[in-house]
Amino acid sequence: MTNKASDLPEFSLPLFVPGSRPERIPKAWAAGSDAIIIDLEDAVDGADKNLARKQVKQALSELDRPRVTTYLRINGADTPWYQGDIKLVNELNIDGVMLPKAESLEALQSLRQAIDPTHNILALIETAIGVSQVRAIAPGCDRLVFGSIDYCSDLGLAHTQTALLHARAEIVLASRVAGLVPPLDGVTSSTNDATLIEADASHSAELGFGGKLLIHPAQITPARQGFAPSTADINWAEKILAANQSGSAIAVDGAMVDAPVIAQAKAIINKQELLS
Repeated sequence: MTNKASDLPEFSLPLFVPGSRPERIPKAWAAGSDAIIIDLEDAVDGADKNLARKQVKQALSELDRPRVTTYLRINGADTPWYQGDIKLVNELNIDGVMLPKAESLEALQSLRQAIDPTHNILALIETAIGVSQVRAIAPGCDRLVFGSIDYCSDLGLAHTQTALLHARAEIVLASRVAGLVPPLDGVTSSTNDATLIEADASHSAELGFGGKLLIHPAQITPARQGFAPSTADINWAEKILAANQSGSAIAVDGAMVDAPVIAQAKAIINKQELLS
């Protein structure tokens, strides 16, 4: 199985939209994020799943969509709504799907065979089994995503940076080993604490994530700020690149600068340009 990692941006801040509130889809497209995820799973009660499918299909067929990447979070393969969701995916003009509670490569392979091969697959890792199998799962998707709140619920953990450190590191490592773009971190529950949202995003960036899931448009700006390189990092990177034109090892401010350091400096500048 191959993935299409090159089709995906290094950085992304997808915004969730409840599938039961299709009137919010155009508002989400216009909110300023690069992607939205229409949620048919957690955001829709079981009794309302069929109606939500019809509403989403009607909304997407009637609206003129701007160039905002659009995903559908479907229900799991072990639910009675999975096949109906797959049918809907193949009827919509969307960019891909998010599979919740991804726990096996086989589930992703089955999903890949059932949908348009051009669709990207986001594998949501949100259980102990999912984290334990994440290196096997990664080759079957196009991007890994961490469902941190459900993961904490599964293990009975507090939703803290310390409790989540191991799982986050595993997901980042699995993405890199599989040759995927950096994974997306989980949501920040607060929608109006800009300081907390920015701090959470900064922590995600420090660990190697390439974005995080959002649940409200107000989270977009502080999340972007959290992922952006600091002024000190940008100044350091510019100094390194200005001092090195040959690519050979040199000393800057008494510290040795070789190829890995130069690559790090270039990555900081590229990220700053991407987020500016």
